[in-house]
Amino acid sequence: MRNRLITVMAAAGLLLSACQRQAENMLEVTGHLFVFNYRVASATYLLTLKKTSPIPDGSKLVAEFENPQGGAPLVLDQKIFPIDENISLQSENLHCVRKDRPYSVSVKLVDKDGKVLQELKAEFKSDVDQSILPSKPLVVGAGYEKNPEVFKADGTTDFSNTDKCPA
Repeated sequence: MRNRLITVMAAAGLLLSACQRQAENMLEVTGHLFVFNYRVASATYLLTLKKTSPIPDGSKLVAEFENPQGGAPLVLDQKIFPIDENISLQSENLHCVRKDRPYSVSVKLVDKDGKVLQELKAEFKSDVDQSILPSKPLVVGAGYEKNPEVFKADGTTDFSNTDKCPA
């Protein structure tokens, strides 16, 4: 009877440890911020992740960033390579980022067959409005020449931001 009880307890321990291994996180969020690039008049989300355990080959990340303009989320689909220890996800250019407003992102780690291995969430908050950026890049071309649409031939400048943002 005693040997049978020990065998049952050992089997239960193995099952529980296997469940714990499957629930282990493979990635963790290490940073998240807005990147405002005044020179090229752009704003993006930047999310950084760290690999905490091996990830199956062929896996990818699917991130859904809240769209500050409203509407459908901005979706990023990015493959993960086995050599990657740190992973950066950067959204497409944003419009209408508001100061102190929380914006959410959800990320799914998906294996090559589409099975979700892990889900992560983060919240972004900016300490400035995107209205600090000009609506057009200040420079153009490889040599960073002044943008003639901003720096006019008559010596005037047009830094106005023309984004149409919800109230």
